[in-house]
Amino acid sequence: MDRVTNSEQRVFRVGFLLIDGFALMSYSAAVEALRAANLLAARELYAIRHIPATGTQSVSSTGAIVRGTGQLGEDFDFDLVLVVAGGDPAKFRDRKVFRWLKQLSQRNICLGGVSGGPVVLASAGLMEGRRMTVHWEHAAALAEVAPTLIIERSLYVIDRDRITCAGGTSPLDMMHAILTEHHGSSFARQVSDWFMHTEVRPSGGPQRSGLAERYGTTHAAVISAIEMMENHIADPLSLPELAALTGRSSRHLNRLFRHNLRESTMAFYRNMRLDMAHKLLVQSPLTIMEIALATGFSTAAHFSKSFSNKFRIAPSYLRSQRPHPLENSW
Repeated sequence: MDRVTNSEQRVFRVGFLLIDGFALMSYSAAVEALRAANLLAARELYAIRHIPATGTQSVSSTGAIVRGTGQLGEDFDFDLVLVVAGGDPAKFRDRKVFRWLKQLSQRNICLGGVSGGPVVLASAGLMEGRRMTVHWEHAAALAEVAPTLIIERSLYVIDRDRITCAGGTSPLDMMHAILTEHHGSSFARQVSDWFMHTEVRPSGGPQRSGLAERYGTTHAAVISAIEMMENHIADPLSLPELAALTGRSSRHLNRLFRHNLRESTMAFYRNMRLDMAHKLLVQSPLTIMEIALATGFSTAAHFSKSFSNKFRIAPSYLRSQRPHPLENSW
């Protein structure tokens, strides 16, 4: 996604590709957050188009009808297209939809999936080499038929040009992260408060304990920075970017990290990325170079040196000790 936080940025264009039987709550949680952002800003921050997978309208799981304001295959310059599905998304095999999604990917348009939507993206072959999540109801079946996918038990996962969300009410948390990146944490909090969503959850919850419990700090700026780091493992943010997103100066944010976590902001960030790399080396079939790129290292040599310095073992040696054949792991 674009990393822009100034108030004069252009309108961000979002398409909702709705598969008949889509989960109404998941869709509403996502689209309403964008509507509220426009309302609270008193101008159009987000242009929204609803795209039925077939025909001119989409029907939700409860029978609610959403009329299309866009159409499949239209020549529109989206910034993000979110696929929303429900029911049994593994049965969805519309080649026309898959072809359009692949064309969007080739144009470097960010793609996302909500509830059963990540299954549709995976079926289209668009989630290889990307971390992802999906609603727990579909997770086991997806892992069985596609064991090479990197599936996490998270509320949402942002990995470069892919955004996946488990559904339910978690799109509100996902949209909070997106709004924070686009317009800062203060504005994102206004939108969350609008929905009385006062306890915004990090991307990894609730399968893990909260960030405050995991890291032993309750400082809002530090927690916000860690959440942004978790959402940018493969495409790391710079210290000035993290500072701007938390409303602090770079020097102030560094002081907060050293006081609360006993290390600098970027040292903490690097260790987080290396911990993820360790997990991928043990649990995924990705090559070492693919893991390096997935954790924000531009070269295998840089990755290997950083990994060896932290864990006192080379990535290639750790990989050689892994049991074979690789069993799919969460």
